[in-house]
Amino acid sequence: MAHRPMALPTSSDSSGSDSKNSLAAFREIEKPTGIKLLKVYNQLAKSNLTILVVLTSMSGVALSPYPATIPVLLATALGTVLCSASANTLNQLQEVPFDAQMARTRMRPFVRRAITPLHGLGFAITTGIAGPAILWGMTNPTTACLGLANIVLYAGGYTWLKRRSIWNTWVGAVVGGIPPLMGWTACGGRLLPESWSMDSVPLFLPSFIADAASIPVPVADLTTLDNPLAPFAFFMFLFSWQFFHFMPLSHIVRHSYAQAGYHMLAVFDQRKNALVALRHTLLLIPVCSVLFPISGLTTWWFAATTLVPNLVCARGAWQFWKKGGEKEARVLFQQSLWYLPVVMGLMMFHKQGMEWLEWLGIVDKEDV
Repeated sequence: MAHRPMALPTSSDSSGSDSKNSLAAFREIEKPTGIKLLKVYNQLAKSNLTILVVLTSMSGVALSPYPATIPVLLATALGTVLCSASANTLNQLQEVPFDAQMARTRMRPFVRRAITPLHGLGFAITTGIAGPAILWGMTNPTTACLGLANIVLYAGGYTWLKRRSIWNTWVGAVVGGIPPLMGWTACGGRLLPESWSMDSVPLFLPSFIADAASIPVPVADLTTLDNPLAPFAFFMFLFSWQFFHFMPLSHIVRHSYAQAGYHMLAVFDQRKNALVALRHTLLLIPVCSVLFPISGLTTWWFAATTLVPNLVCARGAWQFWKKGGEKEARVLFQQSLWYLPVVMGLMMFHKQGMEWLEWLGIVDKEDV
């Protein structure tokens, strides 16, 4: 029985079939609404990082000798949240092709197309305007300018440098050191004194040194707001902590950074990366044991009580530098996570002029 030969499909038929299959497989990306959209915004803002930024800004409020009102407190927190959300969104918007190459970032909203770049840009612009505006209107222009500067430094300087120079980490550390200054200035504190003189930098020396040298100890009052050592102490504490925290983390994920083309020190020189972590972990000791109490932010008991966590972490940093292994990096990274809340809690406990026994009602004011 003869069979009728079948005609082979032409190239045009084949391409037409492929087009139909492609069209059939096409699915429009679902636009997030309601709770889903809020979750996407939460991811764009990097909520965990933003919470940390807000907590550090609140440390400036908490240690200020100037009383903070509820509106100022809420405005500082909200303004900081919005500034951080804007900076983080702009950062992700620029790094989509690179985030797609790293396992830990490939599920970010822009990479998985959970939100369009235009929508994300609108969110970044809105929060980037609203944050400084709230800080300007509810606190003061200085705090607003600091918030705006952080957006520019993080979304501009830090993000731009990540694929060009290892100095991106130092720019990122500056960004991390600014939030407590925002809290400080929001309460009326100054970054620089109105006039430079010997009296504009009061030194709160230990009583035994002041007595031996017959140096009068300054009174812990609102004049501390003019002391430039106070905001400098805040800045140096968070600036150095960034290296203590990030250097072991970058060591752990250095292969991902290399794959994405990021210029991190851990990618090029692991030994120097560990040395930077050690250097700044050690620097935290004089920052806590000298700079904070001598500026009048805390009592000298803070210098003693912070020696324990500082020495524990210094030992971890030494081990990381000496051995340079994954295990040591993970240990130091974990230490950096508990270090910040512990030391910030001690700051509050040893705040200059804070009488906890009186505040708790254990003793009367006359007995203190």
